Amino acid sequence: MKKLLVMMLCLLITAGAAHAEKLLVHMHLVNSTGVGESIGTITVSVNPYGTVFTSDVHGITPGLHGFHVHQNPNCGPGEKGGKKIPGLAAGGHYDPSHTGRHEGPYGKGHLGDLPPLPVGLHGKATHPVLAPRIKITDLKGRALIIHERGDNYSDHPEKLGGGGSRIACGIVK
Repeated sequence: MKKLLVMMLCLLITAGAAHAEKLLVHMHLVNSTGVGESIGTITVSVNPYGTVFTSDVHGITPGLHGFHVHQNPNCGPGEKGGKKIPGLAAGGHYDPSHTGRHEGPYGKGHLGDLPPLPVGLHGKATHPVLAPRIKITDLKGRALIIHERGDNYSDHPEKLGGGGSRIACGIVK
């Protein structure tokens, strides 16, 4: 029954996206020295319910991962507190209204808050996720970031949902 519900949700999410504009984002692992190996792609499309992110990535630990649009089209490291931080050059979550709030894809905070990215037992992410508020035109010239852990879409008990380090990044062109 659960598998049937997931399949139906995937069909609903991808409905209407066949003829719409699509973007292909190449995702790479990131570390403190720069951008690493390719781990696959994320196809971005539009359907009547919002923007669909369909992943075809591998090599990530199983479970839910924080997934966001970040401000800058740069996957390089940045320096914070005297340490090189992977993917920090991508800047913060895309927040054109300057809300300063991390509320998830259905809240009124950061526009770059996307649904969590589910990764299967073999380290592959292939299920689409739907972001109802962000438009495909908002994405161009930004970065997609996958975080090491899940995201509770709150700043408590940890800032920015507790997603942890940035582990993968792709530039949206």
